[in-house]
Amino acid sequence: MIKRIKVKLDAIEGMLYYWQSTNEREKVGEKYIVTMAEVPEMNYIYDDEFNKESVRKVLSAISNREILNSESKKERKFWNNNMWMLEDLAYTDMMIKPLKTLNLDNVIDKLNQKIETPRYEELEVIFLPGHQDEYLIADNKLFINFFRVKPDLYEENKVTIGDTLLLDYIEEKLTTLVSS
Repeated sequence: MIKRIKVKLDAIEGMLYYWQSTNEREKVGEKYIVTMAEVPEMNYIYDDEFNKESVRKVLSAISNREILNSESKKERKFWNNNMWMLEDLAYTDMMIKPLKTLNLDNVIDKLNQKIETPRYEELEVIFLPGHQDEYLIADNKLFINFFRVKPDLYEENKVTIGDTLLLDYIEEKLTTLVSS
């Protein structure tokens, strides 16, 4: 039986500081940028094309107001995603706010009704500043690319990923996680 679903926003909250500081034209130190690249959950999105050095290079370029010179499609996408956050911090806040108050108790009940003997008692939903992938499943963790969270500008409290409501999206992906 699934007993708990933890929502982790550590990387996003760290990036919020970065986005706010950079937006206010404050220099974000290299040490802070490296610390963000070393957030343990970030390791799940790293591969041969995109790694800690990619994060450092992209965030340093943005902080220093330099053009990113990279052949990597994932680095360029990460650069674009972060620049988008800097364009409208009010929208960024609209993306973060519903995640901070996310209650997944109903999802626990629904998953327990669907799955007789789930593999895990505790699941984690982790939002990361990703590059291309919308989500990733590893072990008992669902990683969601924060940049895919879309708050509705006209309907308060309506948040989607793609065309799916946030809670439905999380339930769908967690069903896949516990079923596999």
